[in-house]
Amino acid sequence: MYVVRRAGPYPDGVDEMPVAHRTERSLRVLLDPPNPPLAVRLGLQPDLEVVASAMGRPAVALVEEVTAVAGLLAEDPECRVLVLTGSAHPGLPEAALAAGAAGLILRDGPIEELADSIRRAARGETVIDPALTRP
Repeated sequence: MYVVRRAGPYPDGVDEMPVAHRTERSLRVLLDPPNPPLAVRLGLQPDLEVVASAMGRPAVALVEEVTAVAGLLAEDPECRVLVLTGSAHPGLPEAALAAGAAGLILRDGPIEELADSIRRAARGETVIDPALTRP
């Protein structure tokens, strides 16, 4: 098995990802701000690769603030940005989409659902977690 070591904001050893299980073309994902536990969980998906910065040319970026969307899109207009949230707030889905985000998803949902949302966003879909649209 091969291990990729990346220089970046993650503590030494936390961002080492096994790459023997990856497909030839994996989706690059940026976490802004860095989230080492989530990076490890996403990195275990066979088709996702977490990158340390926008210079890694991510297909999808996950952000925690709507205000971060514009900056990421200015840096890489082709990157799809998903906003992570812990709960529904009135007007948040509309604000995220108006800022240019590809969607809004729950931060603490199952990793499989998060990975699926990343894949869907990379295909060009708008992704809004159904739990965030209920009254």
